[in-house]
Amino acid sequence: MASQDWFEKDFYAILGVPKDADAAAIKKAYRKLARTHHPDKNPGDAAAEQKFKDIGEAHAVLSDAKQREEYDAVRQMAHGGARFTAGGAGGNGGFEDIFSAFGGGGGGSRVRFDTGGGRQSYGGYPGGGDDINDLLSQMFGGAAGGGGRPQPGYAGYGAPRGPRKGADVQASTTLPFRDAVEGSTVTLRTAEGRTITARIPAGVKDGQKIRLRGKGQPGEPGAAAGDLLLTVTVEKHPVFGRDGDNLTIDLPVTFAEAALGATVAVPTLDGSSVKVRIAPGTPSGRVLRVRGRGVAGKSATGDLLAKVQVIVPDELSDRAREAVEVLRTEAEGLDPRATLVEQAKA
Repeated sequence: MASQDWFEKDFYAILGVPKDADAAAIKKAYRKLARTHHPDKNPGDAAAEQKFKDIGEAHAVLSDAKQREEYDAVRQMAHGGARFTAGGAGGNGGFEDIFSAFGGGGGGSRVRFDTGGGRQSYGGYPGGGDDINDLLSQMFGGAAGGGGRPQPGYAGYGAPRGPRKGADVQASTTLPFRDAVEGSTVTLRTAEGRTITARIPAGVKDGQKIRLRGKGQPGEPGAAAGDLLLTVTVEKHPVFGRDGDNLTIDLPVTFAEAALGATVAVPTLDGSSVKVRIAPGTPSGRVLRVRGRGVAGKSATGDLLAKVQVIVPDELSDRAREAVEVLRTEAEGLDPRATLVEQAKA
């Protein structure tokens, strides 16, 4: 709901975006500023903390299409953007007529609003008046009832509006690779200083957006809270990668193991290892599948895919060199690139 703060705060300037900025530009500006002024990056800096709160407030309003429309209308009126002509016979209604439409009565009515330092007014309302929140609720959320004050909880045409659900909140978090695969609980801090504990489901992917119901802004009395839209960034692992619900790993083997065959141990994400068989003559790049050792999904668990990488030694002993030379002699006349040139020309 509109408030007096909307007269005083330029949310576009706070986010550093033009008044015609689209939703994507507003979101991008908010994320950049929120990272810069986050209290965790500026411990003990009261100015940064206030800036962080202002950024959150500005984003909450401008990212909500209805609130942004109301805010723009209030700011236009406050800064002379709305034009009113003097009332008179056959003419348009004046400024007082606009406000009298929300307070009942005729040309002698007066609307009062509180600016925080005292009461100000227009016209000639005979005693008492509406504060600015009452006025704005009539202009943007309620309707004048008969000839007096607005009827609470009713929007235009007399339809009950009901309590408004809380606004959705956007946030981001970074998870270690293992926590993303196995699931984790994170603690987040909102722009208003609230602490939110959220459960991240197992198997979340890098860049995935998660909607956490009821973790957003509180709603009006009797209404549900908004949702938290959380973007997850997953850190890279030094050993494991991910392909859908499968985990991937590069498996180094010696030339002898690849040529003659061997059984080798392959590490798994939970810290244990499994044995896999390297068949004789296994080339570099062949993928070996270990079933059920990947990411646990809703209906099934992925596999562990071990990609064979044949390692060529940097140095050879004299005996090893002699053995390789024997191998070269035995393979004389065999050209593994014989068809490569012809295939390249095709």
